[in-house]
Amino acid sequence: MELQDLESKLVGVLGYGQEGKAIASYLVKHGINPVLFDQRPWENWGQTEKTAIKKSGLNFIFGPDAFKELTGFDAVFRSPGIKIANITTAVKGRLPIVTSQTKWFFEHCPAKIIGVTGTKGKGTTASLTSEILEKNFQHPISRARSRVYLTGNIGETQPLEILDGLTENDWVVYELSSFQLQDLDRSPYIAVVLMVTSEHLDYHEDENEYVEAKSAITKYQTKKNFAVINADFGNSTKIGGYGEGKKLYFSRKRTDVDCFTDAANLIGPGIQYPISDIQLRGSHNLENIMAATLAAQCAGAAPEVIGTTAINFKGLEHRLEFVSEADGVRYYNDSFSTTPETAIAAMRSFTEPTIVILGGSGKNSDFTELGKTVTNMKNIKAVILIGEEGPRIKTAIARAGKFAGRLLEGARSMADIFAQIKPIAASGDIVLLSPGCASFGMFKNYKDRGQQFKNCAKNLSIC
Repeated sequence: MELQDLESKLVGVLGYGQEGKAIASYLVKHGINPVLFDQRPWENWGQTEKTAIKKSGLNFIFGPDAFKELTGFDAVFRSPGIKIANITTAVKGRLPIVTSQTKWFFEHCPAKIIGVTGTKGKGTTASLTSEILEKNFQHPISRARSRVYLTGNIGETQPLEILDGLTENDWVVYELSSFQLQDLDRSPYIAVVLMVTSEHLDYHEDENEYVEAKSAITKYQTKKNFAVINADFGNSTKIGGYGEGKKLYFSRKRTDVDCFTDAANLIGPGIQYPISDIQLRGSHNLENIMAATLAAQCAGAAPEVIGTTAINFKGLEHRLEFVSEADGVRYYNDSFSTTPETAIAAMRSFTEPTIVILGGSGKNSDFTELGKTVTNMKNIKAVILIGEEGPRIKTAIARAGKFAGRLLEGARSMADIFAQIKPIAASGDIVLLSPGCASFGMFKNYKDRGQQFKNCAKNLSIC
């Protein structure tokens, strides 16, 4: 489908959040005036938002039953959180063509795309890959002077904001969620498949549907493409096995793969550098570094540029981020952790006595392994349980055996959390916010949760 196919047609934009706004702006720029749809009632929008929507001059239909008005539309661009099945159910009669920002981008992008997906680690891997390529193309040894763009779920720009300016010499590093992948019929030039466990089961019917949604990242690859795959997870190798792209594997458990770690080094094709020199904390981050290493190599980056950049990479905000140290206590913000698996990985990054903050709003997660980890790790000094999932995590810990540390409950704000931390934190301790749950309820989102933690950690006297 091309832009001219949408001229004089009824076109809808479903969901008017960040992506919806980018889609609408792109269409208007090209002479197409879409109708805006959102299931959030009009009265729930802020005055600034209402003014901006009215100023756009576009027609809009907002409210819980908005999608019932889609009958007769020729094409709709859905935002990632909107299920295709919900559109099908709402429309009576002829169904419109359903596309999305990601699908449109993949169909019209002239540049080579490096797609990164996984349950966790996408942002870190995509950012490091982008940084390696940028430094490579700026390096005197590079013959190319390609531009590199970071977009998707991460990056300051939406994909459609950069599409018109791209050329075949550019590179796009695109962070991809299952929501964005589920209706793609094209795969990226380089597909990166990180750890894939269970996630978004409040959206997907089950783990199989979740894995199937992610499989589009490799399914349509040709022999000219590359797939970089985490060999340590069954779901990852299943997804990586699709398509005809050249397969490259990385592992923290095996050495018979393209990139691996031993006791002291990270080793890949033409690359070896000491793990002790890597600034990014957490053994799980070694997986992300290996993935970025292989992806950058597939894109032609020089080994010396890869090694130097990977060693000096400090990571992203809210991802196992060192915040401050006070009275010998170090504070780490891992608010981006919204699954039990990422909370487990964060806790395993430390051997020092650790006070960990767990809990939040529900995502239908299984906390069995989290409970076992808390119980079995002897350095877990205390667990502060928060939110509606706090009691479920407490039950999982109890079922795992006798926990030698302290369980603290009842905090209803970040100030309450720090009031529980202060009496028990001692010099040499780690205080870790890695909730393993969504943030809603006590906080607006994971960024708000992380920022409140950082504010308190840096200003203990105010919390």
